[in-house]
Amino acid sequence: MSDIAKLEIDGKTYEFPVIRGIENEIAIDIKSLRSVTNGIITLDAGFKNTGSCESKITFLDGEKGILRYRGYAIEDLTKKANFLEVAFLIIFGELPTKAEFNKFEKDIKRHSLLNEEMKDIIDGFPKVAHPMGMLSSLTSALTAFNPATVDINSKEDLYESIVKLMGKFPVLAAWAHSKNQGTPLNYADNSLNYIENIMQMMFKIPTETYKMNPIAVKALDELLILHEDHEQNCSTSTVRIAGSSEAGLFASISAGVSALWGRLHGGANQAVLEMLEDIQKDGGDVEKYIAKAKDKNDPFRLMGFGHRVYKNFDPRARIIKKAADDLFEDLGTNDPVLAIAKHLEEVALKDEYFAERKLYPNVDFYSGIIYRALGIPVEMFTVMFAIGRLPGSIAQWKEMRLNHEPIGRPRQLYTGYAHREFKSYSER
Repeated sequence: MSDIAKLEIDGKTYEFPVIRGIENEIAIDIKSLRSVTNGIITLDAGFKNTGSCESKITFLDGEKGILRYRGYAIEDLTKKANFLEVAFLIIFGELPTKAEFNKFEKDIKRHSLLNEEMKDIIDGFPKVAHPMGMLSSLTSALTAFNPATVDINSKEDLYESIVKLMGKFPVLAAWAHSKNQGTPLNYADNSLNYIENIMQMMFKIPTETYKMNPIAVKALDELLILHEDHEQNCSTSTVRIAGSSEAGLFASISAGVSALWGRLHGGANQAVLEMLEDIQKDGGDVEKYIAKAKDKNDPFRLMGFGHRVYKNFDPRARIIKKAADDLFEDLGTNDPVLAIAKHLEEVALKDEYFAERKLYPNVDFYSGIIYRALGIPVEMFTVMFAIGRLPGSIAQWKEMRLNHEPIGRPRQLYTGYAHREFKSYSER
């Protein structure tokens, strides 16, 4: 393939360099398009065909079902590493040595305490407030308690801000959950690991001893690893574009949390459970809803099947399906909604209609039913996603700032009125 791409407009030919990525991805570099063509732009709604940056963090091939963090296959990472190891890898570029990991974990725990005045902010929310709204607000509020600007050129300053956010973010998430439930706000326990701490802060009550289930911890650990980063998705792009204005880390992550909240993004696993609950309320007839999904004239859509990026089986779903099966076997749950999920999965995987269209269960399908099995309420599903995505969001912000990327400023194609003469009230 030529190293030059040619564009012909109105009889004039313009040449632009062709760039190849490490995995032989091909991109046309059009950063000079407007200047050499006197203002011509490309139009790409949703930026589905537009690369906004060069990144060394995550490689994703939707056609082949490949997902790698810093070159490591997601299948290996979920089997051989834990959430914090992968977080270190994603943020700093390499897997940690034992000494590096111990320091990272210790420093995160050192920052797990929140300023007591944060409770005043929590108290200001009504009990019915959505936990994602609370989490976004509370993350942004961290800037009030940490007003100093992070010196991006200081490794020490940057590291300190990263471990501070890693330590405080799950506490904020757990407190948002407790606010909804009307239960006491729990603090972190530094004798526990990162995932164990999340679970005890969410579920421990003062009147009982909290018993940790290792199979549940493993399932949650694997699930959050799968969510740690996913290339330039909506929330990641939001973090980068907010940070491109030199907004701080906490403010940029808060913006990403808000973007993640949407039903088409982080809220997809919540939509799965709502669908399953609707099926159960309607009698639990899975075959009826399979037929509805096949009917082009029926607005019903199976949530949690297929993926806008993966055109084959979602590699994350293959991994987490095993964790879900192990968890269900251990818990011995009789939840009718989970039974419907298992039935739906079995029918859809065997049905030629879904196989031909490659509509396989995706990670949102399995994450939703795992969260339900763990006793996590539906409104907290996206919050759990946000906890998992935190390391990737930090890494993307850090990469963007260290690369000194320009402020994000998409263009538009104006389709409104041309110039109009103003008319006073008496003339209208």
